[in-house]
Amino acid sequence: MMLKDLRSAWSGLLKRSWLGAGVPALFQAGALAQEQQIEEVLVVGESQSDYLVDELSQEKFTESLRDTPQSITTLSAGLLADRAAMSLNDALRNVPGITLGAGEFSWQGNNPSIRGFNSRNDMFMDGMRDFGSYYRDPFNLDSVEVLQGPSSVIFGRGSTGGVINQVSKIPVPDPLRRLHINAGNAATRRITADVNQPFSLLGQRAAVRINLLDHKGEVAGRDQARSERAGIAPSLFIEVGPDSELVLSHLHQDAESVPDYGLPWIAGEPAPVSRDSYYGFRDDFIDTETDVTSLTLNHQLSANARFNFQLRYADYTRDSRISEPQLLASTDPQVDPRIGRFVFRGESTESMLQGQLNALFSFDTGAMSHKIVVGWEASSEDSSPSFGFGENVPGTSLFNPVAGEFSGATPVALDADTDASSAAVYLLDTIQLSQRWQLMAGVRRDRFATDYAERRFESAGTLLAQNRIRSTDAETSYRLALIYKPAESLTWYAGLGTSFNPSTEGLSQISSGRNLTVSNVNLEPEENRSTEVGVKWELGSGLLLDAALFNIEKTNARVPDPNNPGFNLLAGEQRVRGYAVNINGMLSERWQVAGGYTYLDSAQEETLQVNVPADSPLQNVAEHNFSLWVYYDTPIGLHMGAGARFVDDRRATITLPGKAVDGYWSFDAMAKYSINENLTLKLNLTNLADEYYFDQLHPWHVIPGPGFASVFALNLDY
Repeated sequence: MMLKDLRSAWSGLLKRSWLGAGVPALFQAGALAQEQQIEEVLVVGESQSDYLVDELSQEKFTESLRDTPQSITTLSAGLLADRAAMSLNDALRNVPGITLGAGEFSWQGNNPSIRGFNSRNDMFMDGMRDFGSYYRDPFNLDSVEVLQGPSSVIFGRGSTGGVINQVSKIPVPDPLRRLHINAGNAATRRITADVNQPFSLLGQRAAVRINLLDHKGEVAGRDQARSERAGIAPSLFIEVGPDSELVLSHLHQDAESVPDYGLPWIAGEPAPVSRDSYYGFRDDFIDTETDVTSLTLNHQLSANARFNFQLRYADYTRDSRISEPQLLASTDPQVDPRIGRFVFRGESTESMLQGQLNALFSFDTGAMSHKIVVGWEASSEDSSPSFGFGENVPGTSLFNPVAGEFSGATPVALDADTDASSAAVYLLDTIQLSQRWQLMAGVRRDRFATDYAERRFESAGTLLAQNRIRSTDAETSYRLALIYKPAESLTWYAGLGTSFNPSTEGLSQISSGRNLTVSNVNLEPEENRSTEVGVKWELGSGLLLDAALFNIEKTNARVPDPNNPGFNLLAGEQRVRGYAVNINGMLSERWQVAGGYTYLDSAQEETLQVNVPADSPLQNVAEHNFSLWVYYDTPIGLHMGAGARFVDDRRATITLPGKAVDGYWSFDAMAKYSINENLTLKLNLTNLADEYYFDQLHPWHVIPGPGFASVFALNLDY
């Protein structure tokens, strides 16, 4: 379904359900939910005033957030709405310890780093891998969970710095009607709808829910760049027996955008030009289509035993042509600064079939009690990209760029196909040793096999080379944590965990450093280990404070082989150590807060590269990272929020002479007024000082962050 078709269907549904005769019936049904029913909705994290999500979404976590021995940040739907997060990147900017990277020519989409390590391949949706190259929108998200530190024992391959798990909205027992309309500068127009309806014909607790999205917008302060997204996410909840529940859901998202590949580097710094300078072509594009169909079955076997089964099929398509600006080697930047455009044309399809089964048991052995999760996972993945490069591409001026339209050729230079399969078994046990002491232990065995084939062509279309590469990795991951609870509201813990990064981790994503190519084919997986000690303290009934000290080590990082150009060796060592403090929840009946501070000390401790200084800081790591959001609910129906964010200096490369950007502060504000219990007006102001900062880094280009933006919203909630 193309974007325009989805918009047409969207519009028709709105007319029938919201703007036509159906409005009174739908809204009256929602109005029947009195205060008691509305309060029940608050419990499931649907309220915009609920920032703290205490329960983790995955069956593999048997304890509450407070009692899980790992640094975890949860972003509720309420917090995301109050901060006007219109993309997953907007949401992740609120998490200290996360920095954003830019896309490159062979892949696009969200590219976060967690605790100093790239996590682009560590994106999950409802506990299952979401590996498509697309920009994710939070319109169907109930929360976002950021689990920091290696987590391969839970999630499998990857997760050096952590993982990002998107928690989807599902049907709830009570009627729900929401229509949110947003408009702002940078041509921002956004409409989301959320309708939930009990459906007694299918059972006592059966319900259907549908979330809709229509989004258009540019980037504040940036010329040309824009994005359009449309989405639909229906879901169904039914009871299939007295002890069984079934959830069926589908997510469809179309996106069309003019991509922003930012500015070129000059002498190790971003080009000294105005923020609105754009070096691509006005008809550059990235078009993506995402379809994710899921089935979840929960069954209670007995009072002490249950199982959870998930099955998912995901399909991702992408069509793009981007222009990356680079200073021409023959240019004297002091005399005639000319910028070349590195044009890249790509198409790809990815698909993934995943299955996951968790069995949960609780029982006693003498004086000790156990909560055990035994699980199995399997998946089949396919990635089929083709790539080409622009020929005879005209350059443009550094200070007076002209966008124009691209008229050159982009013959195919490479097409590839990767088939991958994975299988894993795991055992997790939470042991209550005594009233105050717990032990958590886990072990997991993964097998990941990849079959990669590629064909490379000359510019005239002549076949240049063919390669066929097969790789199989089998790895065991561990987790162990000791927990001490001197009081019910206080948890101390000390833990260690491991993870691994196969050479085939990124499938056919070439030049990513985590792909299957000749340079990596004979390499074993990179291995990582982490130690962490921390405390979590629940202050009152709705405020959680946590702090942690941690150390992450990658003991066999891939580095270039100085004696064999184009090949890598497992001869590097990297480490990131630091500490983090976070606070989330209710300060009082009217005050809420969400934020924290993270300190990261990173270093490339060993490498064979002569142009990397000893203990050089790692790429895209901010030593100091701070975020704070404070919310106040006045007695007269006016709600106010204010936020601040600081990201320290970062490097785009660790090699000399190096490329780096300065740190920056950004300030936001929000005000909303409840005209009545159903109608709210809201105004969000972001980057109040219009700070010119650099948000997304890449070794070849750097992207400025958005300038000052204002968005007004009209929210109908029943």
